[in-house]
Amino acid sequence: MMWGRGAGARRTDGPNTLERDADDTSPVHLQLRGVGKVYPGVRALDGVDFDVHGGEVHVLLGENGAGKSTLIKMMAGVHRPDSGEMRMDGRPVHLHGPGDAEALGISTIHQEMSLVPQLTVAENIYLGRQPRRLGIVDVRTMRRRARELLAEAGLAIDADATVSDLGVAQRQLVEIAKALSIDTRILVMDEPTAVLSAGEVDALFAIVDDLRSRGVGVVFISHLLDEVARIGDRVTVLRDGGKVGEVPASTGVEELVRLMVGRTIDQQYPRRDNPVGEPVLQVTGLSSAGRFEEVDLEVRAGEVVGIGGLVGAGRTEVARAVFGADHYDAGRIAVAGAPVRGGDVVAAYRAGIALVPEDRAGQGLVLGASVEENLCLATLAERTSLGLVDRREQRRQAVESVRRMGIKVHSIDQPAMTLSGGNQQKIVIGKWLMARPRVLILDEPSRGIDVGARAEIYALIGELTAQGAAILVISSDLPELLGLSDRVLVMADGRIRGELSGDDATQERVMALAVTEG
Repeated sequence: MMWGRGAGARRTDGPNTLERDADDTSPVHLQLRGVGKVYPGVRALDGVDFDVHGGEVHVLLGENGAGKSTLIKMMAGVHRPDSGEMRMDGRPVHLHGPGDAEALGISTIHQEMSLVPQLTVAENIYLGRQPRRLGIVDVRTMRRRARELLAEAGLAIDADATVSDLGVAQRQLVEIAKALSIDTRILVMDEPTAVLSAGEVDALFAIVDDLRSRGVGVVFISHLLDEVARIGDRVTVLRDGGKVGEVPASTGVEELVRLMVGRTIDQQYPRRDNPVGEPVLQVTGLSSAGRFEEVDLEVRAGEVVGIGGLVGAGRTEVARAVFGADHYDAGRIAVAGAPVRGGDVVAAYRAGIALVPEDRAGQGLVLGASVEENLCLATLAERTSLGLVDRREQRRQAVESVRRMGIKVHSIDQPAMTLSGGNQQKIVIGKWLMARPRVLILDEPSRGIDVGARAEIYALIGELTAQGAAILVISSDLPELLGLSDRVLVMADGRIRGELSGDDATQERVMALAVTEG
């Protein structure tokens, strides 16, 4: 099995343009007709039509809460439609679970990963399908097949590595490899590029091109609209549970935004005219063996400082150390000149430091707890007296936060796990905004966030800086990093390789520093 580029797609004008052979006669593998789904208090889908042809990439767009996740969970056999029907190769099908979908050749890469952290990469890829010999798992064959699959797919991951030791981006690549290990006719990819570097995205798109050339139908969900024309053939847009349009992938970004949010967004990155004040966060000589070395950075009141670099450069590790989640070997952290004890989250919180982590599900939320409980978790002590919580005030603040953040819920009592990924991200951000931080660290803040919600979060960043907060942003999305930041620090191999600002802060300059050696 080779993952080289197939005949169905060929590059024309460089790495960002695809010319694909149109095939109007390609078979319709999967059809959903008039499907609907109702949850208590909310209609998630309302009479949606959607189909997938063999050898095409059908992009699915919509704001968080528009119904995308519900639709793909129907395809994956996780949810059953309350109305309408599904057909595979023209025949009605009734999926009673993910196993039924997989038996039909439907594989799904969900946005929230489902790997077993204690197992190796190879064990996760073939979980439940391990090769056996004389009734015993053939570990040698499994490892060999995993290494071959990863190599052919161009995924730079050690098959023998334990998943718990991998970063979020590497875990996403394992999910992709897991899906590719199955004989797939329909591949559903929910935000597969959200945590990948530019090089990893190129490798993934090469895989998608090859799958398309071999007749596989791909459903591709992304909030990065510049990816649509690059990888897609056609686009379906959902809004408020209904289908509002089906357009060619060549449709302009402005029209896609209008279809998604029902309005135009005039300015994605709002101008900030507030003055920059005195230093708030000061990090000096921060080092941790094998992770980062001699990191110096400063963020002033009213300033946004970005940290760029490739996945694995040490960005997240520095953020976690500043927040006290991880210990470090040497260096000093101070807020407004006062030292902050290292390796102590409580000390960091009391100093006014807050962190929105890249792994919202694993580190930012209690998924089984309610929206209200999650929003108020960081500030619980403020509403507690003699061991009793002021529930009335807690509820009032939660309702206000839901309104301010634009979180789509039918009740603040519903579990956080029932919300879309983007609304979960808003809860994590809202939780820390309630704490009124002096320093807010945002690690991949727009991962899984739609274009409308991004604009809302960027506006909130503007409000915080106007109030004198110091903002540190880590982002793999270069336009976002450059659009938000007053200055950009670029990391490579655990060190800060340079600082860019003004006209010098370009995508090309960031990438040049990111790949600097030594």
